[in-house]
Amino acid sequence: MRDVSYCLTARNLKKSYKKNFTLDIPELAIPRGFATALIGENGAGKSTLLNFLSGVREDYSGEMEFFGKYSDKDRDKADCPVRELIGYTGPGYYYMPSWTIEGVGDISEMLFEKFHKDRFHDLVRSMRIDPMIPGQSPKVSTLSDGNRMKLEIAGVLARDTDLLLMDEPASPLDPLARDELCSEIQKYINEGNGERSVFFSTHNISDMESVTDYAIIMDEGHIVEEGWVEDLKEKYVVVRGEADAAASIRPYLFTENAGEYGFEGVIRADKADALAGFDVKLERPTLSQIAVAVMKHEREKAV
Repeated sequence: MRDVSYCLTARNLKKSYKKNFTLDIPELAIPRGFATALIGENGAGKSTLLNFLSGVREDYSGEMEFFGKYSDKDRDKADCPVRELIGYTGPGYYYMPSWTIEGVGDISEMLFEKFHKDRFHDLVRSMRIDPMIPGQSPKVSTLSDGNRMKLEIAGVLARDTDLLLMDEPASPLDPLARDELCSEIQKYINEGNGERSVFFSTHNISDMESVTDYAIIMDEGHIVEEGWVEDLKEKYVVVRGEADAAASIRPYLFTENAGEYGFEGVIRADKADALAGFDVKLERPTLSQIAVAVMKHEREKAV
């Protein structure tokens, strides 16, 4: 068992909406010093949860604790360092559309004590957001969705923080930018001497699996699976076989995708012994395969 502390915990976090949706999280714990992925379909409640954790919205019930000593009630106090220690990125216009790139740096420098404008400029250049030409700083409204997200990422990485909360940071990025995002996340954590953590949401974990240490899978406002990635890969197994074998082993399968010539499914590892004697192939799953299987299983349960 890992000896781990937590940068953020939440208990009995709940919010109900009129459209028959309830976010209900009895317990949440984000490991300190690691990258944690929040995985779920669109509409699973990921953005709602991140909005509550970041303080963007406060219309919830429940309680939170940051860095083992500050409550969500402390967060708004003038002498509480939580807002300085946490960076947030989100979709859409997080920065005002009328702001220029240079203006984002100026305003961030006023808002946050430990914002480094020189680091911000270096990140803007290295991330190829837009050339910083003297006297020509483009407005946020003229940037593509991908460059607006990269600008947010540059803004939080230019600060001295201990936790990044990132809502779908990879979604608007091209494949190269996603790879660079993973590198920046890993660099951020490595330079923190075990104190820095990242909690990011995604509906497609395949491009971010390399940087993910811990995974939390959400469905319909609830956490339905979580664990260290390596432990989850021991908990589930991918099964492949000929089509005529599918009917015999179907009762043991967690999920199944069947075709004319064969099938692929996922089984809990503790059920794998039941497949002895069948002509099937067992493989180690990817995190993406596990996430899809868990979400599919939850959907099938609801039918």
